[in-house]
Amino acid sequence: MRNIKKIILAVAVVVLLIYFFFGKFYTVPILMYHNVELIEKREPNWVSPERFKTHLEYIRKHGYEVISLEALVSSIEDNKPAGKKNVVITFDDGHENIFINAYPLLKKYQFPATIFIPSDNIGKDGYLTWGQIREMADNGIEFGSHTRSEKYIPDLNYQDQKDEIFNSKAIIEGRLGKKIDFFAYPIGGFSFQTKDLIKKAGYKGACATNRGFNRFNRDVFALKRIRLSDTDNKSLYLWVKLSGFYNLLKGNKQPF
Repeated sequence: MRNIKKIILAVAVVVLLIYFFFGKFYTVPILMYHNVELIEKREPNWVSPERFKTHLEYIRKHGYEVISLEALVSSIEDNKPAGKKNVVITFDDGHENIFINAYPLLKKYQFPATIFIPSDNIGKDGYLTWGQIREMADNGIEFGSHTRSEKYIPDLNYQDQKDEIFNSKAIIEGRLGKKIDFFAYPIGGFSFQTKDLIKKAGYKGACATNRGFNRFNRDVFALKRIRLSDTDNKSLYLWVKLSGFYNLLKGNKQPF
């Protein structure tokens, strides 16, 4: 009996040491999706509706709380640690299959999400329409800008960067009648100049992919995200990516 108590105590000490040592490295996972549609060949930016459903089921079953990007950014700005089982869901590019295949599941599970849309693509073939965007915006889905034309911003001159960043915000706000507070860099690329323009345009934060050196997401204008796709088909993969320590496994990448 005494040996069992010693073993339990030793395990408890190890767990506490791990928690306090690694706790400061914990980062709320921001999940990044693109297309939610069934295709014949697996692609890195695609997830089937069935696989997406299993991801949401895993999140619900294992007690994670899906919070809005707004809530996460506020907690970072206020220097208040978010819950250890919080998670944020985002989508890039604004494809219509998000409305058709992802939105009904998000509604079913009552999970908030943020969709980043290139304003000039709205209504084009394969992309969301304004009607679809309004319906989702009225039902718990947040929208952000993904530029006007989805161009790689660091390659643009100053005026073109300003146009993509400022005018995409103005267009979406004008059509939705809602503030657009967040931005996602196409292909995740950004520079100091880009970040400065994002701030001047009045955004509250911006998401990259896994680019930059903001490993623990202290900088709300260079938030790293975690890509999920159809290859994330095992509980172990989801456990690792949702652990809050996944960024420790990823190397830093140049922002552009």
